Amino acid sequence: MNWFYLEYIIVAVGLFLFLLIYFRIAEKFKIIDVPNHRSQHFEITLRGGGVVYPAAFLFFAVSLIFNPPSTAQNFLIFGAGLLIICIISFIDDIRSLSSRLRLVFHFIAVSLLLYFVNAFVILPYWSIPLLFIVTIGVLNSYNFMDGINGITGLYSLMNLASLLFVNEKVAHFTDSRFIIYPLLASVVFLFFNFRKKARCFMGDVGSLGIAFWILALLGLLIIKTEEIKWILFLTVYGVETVLTIIERLKLKENIFDAHRRHLYQLLANEKKIDHRLISLSYAALQLLINSLVIKLTAESWFLFAVIIISTIATYVLIKITLKENLRL
Repeated sequence: MNWFYLEYIIVAVGLFLFLLIYFRIAEKFKIIDVPNHRSQHFEITLRGGGVVYPAAFLFFAVSLIFNPPSTAQNFLIFGAGLLIICIISFIDDIRSLSSRLRLVFHFIAVSLLLYFVNAFVILPYWSIPLLFIVTIGVLNSYNFMDGINGITGLYSLMNLASLLFVNEKVAHFTDSRFIIYPLLASVVFLFFNFRKKARCFMGDVGSLGIAFWILALLGLLIIKTEEIKWILFLTVYGVETVLTIIERLKLKENIFDAHRRHLYQLLANEKKIDHRLISLSYAALQLLINSLVIKLTAESWFLFAVIIISTIATYVLIKITLKENLRL
């Protein structure tokens, strides 16, 4: 067995052991998720299993010492941003922090992210404020969608696998290890989370951490290829988040309050569909979209129109039909 495969086996085992140690710590200090009337689960479960993602970066950083990266990218800048957003999110998982304080740290982390992908140099100055808003919005969208067993782990796994394929077969935009390490972290996390009764939940530390990592990869790819179409790798989460916000605004609800209006919540709570089946469906749909984005050579605007309109139409049709059947 050559070092290429041995490295990833060692990392996977290391991340697995890391989570087992974290579970002991979480049990001792009661880092748990207690279900309430808005929850999609009914058992007390360990929170913060997403610490596997910052741990994966630390493993990645060590690997760079023994095997320098194939690109000139400054991964330590990215790592600083990732650790900032993960640390503040982990603290928020343990004790609730004010939204203003979280926003300050998110702004610092996103600044490092944009610096990492060279956005401040390449993009026009007027686009930077918009980029901050969109990036922070995507981060929070990922956080909103992480509500049932396996959904964000599987969704992220499909996106990372797609990005790895693009990097190897379409356009080399980063060191492959920078994609493989979070991919391995997702597999390890899913071993404990993709169950009927999850051993742990991802927590804000995980959902925001992996979203931050995927956004960095997408940013590098978009700038490398000069094609915006790759943002469609976030279509499913993006469409559901935006349409749910619009629905809640129409109902004059506070969009920052917890709720159960997402489609996946209706399927899990009202239809009682197995969380794992819902998560697989979301991941499979995004993988299908990713395949179309990679394969089709049409203009970006055409891809956006076809894929976004089709996804919106599918989402609205399913949700209207579901609500009529449930009489909601």
